[in-house]
Amino acid sequence: MKDTINSIYCSLLRFTMCLILFTVGYTLSAQTKRALVFGVSDYPQTSNMAWGSIHGSNDADLITSVLNRQGFKTVKICNKDVTAKRIRKELINLPATCKPGDWVYIHFSCHGQPFEDINGDEEDGWDESIVPYDAQMVYTKKVYEGQNHITDDELHNYLNKIRRTVGTKGLVCVVIDACHAGGSSRGDDEIEDDEEVYVRGTKKGFSPNGKDFRPRINAKGAFRIPKDSGLANIMILEACRSYQSNYEIKQDGKYYGPLSYYISQVLAKRKLSCSIDWISEVNSLMKADKRLTRQNMVNETTIQ
Repeated sequence: MKDTINSIYCSLLRFTMCLILFTVGYTLSAQTKRALVFGVSDYPQTSNMAWGSIHGSNDADLITSVLNRQGFKTVKICNKDVTAKRIRKELINLPATCKPGDWVYIHFSCHGQPFEDINGDEEDGWDESIVPYDAQMVYTKKVYEGQNHITDDELHNYLNKIRRTVGTKGLVCVVIDACHAGGSSRGDDEIEDDEEVYVRGTKKGFSPNGKDFRPRINAKGAFRIPKDSGLANIMILEACRSYQSNYEIKQDGKYYGPLSYYISQVLAKRKLSCSIDWISEVNSLMKADKRLTRQNMVNETTIQ
């Protein structure tokens, strides 16, 4: 009898230990979904800024809501808090909060501006940049030399560190609902009588050498990013091609960036996934919107 009790006790102990080890292992390997969402609506209205008001914070509210429903731990940052320093701080600190297998979503709804390429890595001579709340529009030597712009080269470095941290089982998704060509108006036949026109970006390039921005026309809408060993898959969605303007659309009495709006519509019905299927659905919805006939979504991804 004593031997039987001991045997049962040992079996229960082994089972308990296995359960503890399984639970700890599962907890350590469990995937976490994290999101950073930046949205600027009201830029400073000073002579050296000159950025028009848009509705990036509306996008931020919309995207945060849909991501939260999908289990993302979301940090939303809007308007005057979307400084270059804050963006850099969040992107630099993000890898420290991540672990292998995590999914990371980063969203920018703001103005964009062509930025003169200094290191020679751009064929057309221009980098793309996002415009934080405190970025000025015009180069002024020894006063403002572009230090608050976030160029695609700088963003690339942050993203690679995040991709390496979350590893091959992780995913990084980046959405840029801005544009780098800008514009001023579109045909009256494309808008309702009570609808104002809001465009994100400017045709004026930021140039230390006084160069005029002349965009290179590339009608391609999908680009394949080479898959690097040890890095997570990445998908980058942009609201329009580099030579096009990104026009906001009015829905239910509010203005939104079109890419943000249609991403929210798709992700309200289906999970964000490591697949181009949901991206294709966003693209199809934007193509079907008659207000967006002059702009085309662009996606760059490692995923086939």
